[in-house]
Amino acid sequence: MRGMAVVTVAVIALVLTLLYAVDGMVSIHFYIATALGIGLTMMLAGALMGLVFLSNGTGHDKAIINPFEDDQKP
Repeated sequence: MRGMAVVTVAVIALVLTLLYAVDGMVSIHFYIATALGIGLTMMLAGALMGLVFLSNGTGHDKAIINPFEDDQKP
């Protein structure tokens, strides 16, 4: 998560710089909303991807009982 936080801050800085270069100073609320939207979205994506890897690594994905297992035999 630390690595994702560093990447997120870098992306936010890049996007805000590009927005300022293209549009100039619009409204501080626009920049705050953009930074929060990008930051929360990227951190949520990183957390969910971490949970997917954790679930796969601990074997929880293989412990599922497949009720259709008998239907797959040719």
